[in-house]
Amino acid sequence: MRLALTLASISLILIAGLARAQVFTAIEMIDSPDRGLAEQPSLVALPDGRVFLSWTELSGLVEASVLTAVFDGTTWSEPVSVAQGDDLFVNFADFPSAVALRDGTIAVHWLRMLGASPYAYGVNIAMSQDGGATWGETIVPHRDDSPREHGFVSLLPDGPDGALVMWLDARSYDPAQADASDNAMQLRATTLTAEGARAEDLMLDARTCTCCQTSAAVTQDGTVLLAYRDRTLDEIRDISVVRRVDGIWSEPNSVSNDGWEIAGCPVNGPAIDAQGDFAALVWFTEADGIPAVKLAYSQDRGENFGRGHRIDLGDPSGRVDLAMLPDGTALVSWVERTDAGEALMVCRATQTGSCGTPEAVTVSGSGPSIGFPRMTPVGGDVYFAWTAPFRDASVGSGGGTFIGFARATLLP
Repeated sequence: MRLALTLASISLILIAGLARAQVFTAIEMIDSPDRGLAEQPSLVALPDGRVFLSWTELSGLVEASVLTAVFDGTTWSEPVSVAQGDDLFVNFADFPSAVALRDGTIAVHWLRMLGASPYAYGVNIAMSQDGGATWGETIVPHRDDSPREHGFVSLLPDGPDGALVMWLDARSYDPAQADASDNAMQLRATTLTAEGARAEDLMLDARTCTCCQTSAAVTQDGTVLLAYRDRTLDEIRDISVVRRVDGIWSEPNSVSNDGWEIAGCPVNGPAIDAQGDFAALVWFTEADGIPAVKLAYSQDRGENFGRGHRIDLGDPSGRVDLAMLPDGTALVSWVERTDAGEALMVCRATQTGSCGTPEAVTVSGSGPSIGFPRMTPVGGDVYFAWTAPFRDASVGSGGGTFIGFARATLLP
């Protein structure tokens, strides 16, 4: 057993000083299945109640692997390698993810280099029909294979056995001509069949922020909501949403309206989720020089969103996630800067925007960043994963990272 328990004990002491419990009755730290030098976790709840974890492991100076494992509530399956090589693109903000399709298939995405430029990479996807034990052939969802950036992917189930893939695409972007109005990062989408056949990829927005995560959700009637950080010619980088209704994509709708003017990408995307006709959206902004995490609700399947309510504790880094619960409340997570290190904070928000007192799941201490924590609810529990620091002679004097993993039981 690594230093996970020691770190967990330290974190719990720090957590006690940050906030009294308002969200969970208990938080249990669980050893993850990684082998060390691991980072960039992502979580998906499977239809049978198990939890699917993907992450990246480094070996040597350039070799990397994308691995997956399944947690049944008690034990982990053996890790399975989905992709490996010295040409995988590994980045703390643009990381692999997975989705469970409606027929039980699991789809995983990762990124692979397309050229010598440090940001020339493309999206790869593989599917598993046996719960992640084996994986099919690699699929590239985008038609463009130029040595430019393709990433920041969102995945959703589509139809009885297909996948909807959405990403940021730099096929027409040249940083040397960044001021040109027609030279910008694009938001694109396509669909994949269970056999891997891809449709044409569609441009949904011709000018977006260059390196912020996208997030997508589906309402009860099948409306798709895709949230992302937009970009105007005046360098306003607020949050927009596009909707797919009956197969037709809408024009972008700017919903945050913070007026955040920033010349570079803040590397801080939104998160969106839906329950019935309701949707919730959370995002980070630093408009007027004030860092804030804000939450807004929609009651009409994402067509309109109400005013954003600030929910952070005063010094947030953002890096948000969100999950709507069956009762219509929303779990919101973000990273807050504290004297004890980066804290993974969570609150349970009502549709009025009230978030109560947030609770800390873990605190990083003096180690590396906890990255972009992910969460997924399963019944009355919520599972969390993040990049956690530890020091161990087996990974060198500089220490390394492993996957932090926790199960929290919701208050009734």
